[in-house]
Formats: sequence, C-alpha cells, structure tokens
Amino acid sequence: MTGRMGSRTVELEIGGKTRLFDIDDPVLADWVEDAALTSGHHPYKEKLDAEDYEKELRRLQIELVKVQFWLQATGGRVMALFEGRDAAGKGGTINAIRAYMNPRSARTVALSKPSETERSQWYFQRYVSHFPSGGEFVLFDRSWYNRAVVEPVMGFCSKEEYHLFMDQVPHLEKMIEQDGIHFFKLWLDIGREMQIKRFHDRRHDPLKVWKLSPMDIAALNKWEDYTGKRDRMLEKTHSKGAPWMVVKANDKRRARLNVIRHMLHALDYEGKDKKALGEIDEKIIGKAPDML
Repeated sequence: MTGRMGSRTVELEIGGKTRLFDIDDPVLADWVEDAALTSGHHPYKEKLDAEDYEKELRRLQIELVKVQFWLQATGGRVMALFEGRDAAGKGGTINAIRAYMNPRSARTVALSKPSETERSQWYFQRYVSHFPSGGEFVLFDRSWYNRAVVEPVMGFCSKEEYHLFMDQVPHLEKMIEQDGIHFFKLWLDIGREMQIKRFHDRRHDPLKVWKLSPMDIAALNKWEDYTGKRDRMLEKTHSKGAPWMVVKANDKRRARLNVIRHMLHALDYEGKDKKALGEIDEKIIGKAPDML
C-alpha cells in the first residue's frame, strides 16, 4: 500500500490492469461501481427486488421459529459455520437467521483472536466449548477455518500448524456428524470489485466504519493468495457428511434467502411448510465442487 497526498491509495492488479483505489475518497471509482454486482461470475445483473425479498424472508423466518420449537422439543442440535472473505456478508446473513429466534437458545459465536492461554491449547479447544447443547441453534461467524485461509495468508500461523490443521479437521467433523449434530458449512463468495465496494461503503458510513480494519486494507493485494487457500480448503475438507456449500453473495438478499432455504430443506422439523420454503436457486448456492 502506498500513500499519496495523505490518502490511502492501493495499487491493485485486476483483470490484467493496474487500478488505483483510494478508500478515503468519498466518491467510489466508476470501475468499481460498474463491475461490483457481476464480479466473480455472479449470475444476476440486478439485485432481487427489496419488497419481494422482505416477503420471502418473513415466510422463511416463520419456518425458523418452527425449527427452534422442534429443537427444544426433541433436544436436537444445529451448528452452522459461516466463512468467506471480509465483507462477504456473514454477519448480516446470521442476523437474518436469528432475527425472530429466541436468543436464549439461538446464539452467535464470534471469537476474537486467541489469548496466550488459548494459543497454548489444542487449536480446536476454544471452539469445541461453544458447540450446541440439546435444543440449541449455534452459528459461528468465522470458525476454526481461520487456520485454513486467513492465518496462513496473513502469516499468523506456521506451515506446520497449517498442515496439522488440514490433517485434523476432517476427523473432528466426522465426530460432529457421528454425534448427530445437524452441521452446515457455508462459504459466502463475493467478487473482487464487490469486496472493494463494500470496504468503501464501510469507510464512509459512520454506523459501519468500525467494521473496517487495517488488516482488511492490508489484505486487498492478497486476493490470489486467499483464493488459493480457499480452493485447497474446499477441496480437502469437503465431504459427504460435512459438505461445503458455496453461496454467490454479491446480492445479499438472494444469498440470505438461499442460505436459509438450504438449512430448512435439510432439517426434518415438525410443521414444515414446503410451499413457504420455495425452491433453492442453484445459481446462487450449491456444493463446493459444483460452484467453484
């Protein structure tokens, strides 16, 4: 990252062209605005209509309330991991899921960086302590998969720690499956221009500026490194019992609806209204080998 006239200007190689991006400039560059929605091979050129989105979301949220009653009656457990690049929409998707669920048994886990004590423990230990008890619906806003992508790209773990993680994680997830937890892994995928646009939006929104960190800016030139680690993670840790679902998330509305639909279709809960669920958009969500 290079500074020019006191600004934070980044030189980016995108599509064979060198682009200059100044996140402090309140006017978003045309090359970002024009390409954002369709970047990363997103299949739609327009966002889903807001009114249609709200109607569909309400129907799905009613079904999620039914799921919570079912879990409480049966002692069932649901756990979902939300991963993706910074600004992919993980937190917003989780909020849409939990909006009308009882927070006593539907909770979000968003862990900060490990303490000195946690760094001396088995890597998965601090995550396992947050696994669901009977009747709980737990959503991880980032998870142990930090070690598969963010940590090696940013130099926060050693090569040995990374390879050990990649060897161990399939065994952990096999145990989760065998123990009867309803387990979902979701990678929210966005295009490069969309990520830049969302970073810019955060920088200039006084209510969201706290979401933008110096690490986000530092990662802008590591797009291909992230892509390589993401692809290896999806290849090595996708399994029949713990599949990765990839969600095309440039349009947050379509992404949220299809994440919720996917989860509801997979759960055999009492009172399911299949008509209310609607059809899953296979252009937006699918198993990792089919989507990337």
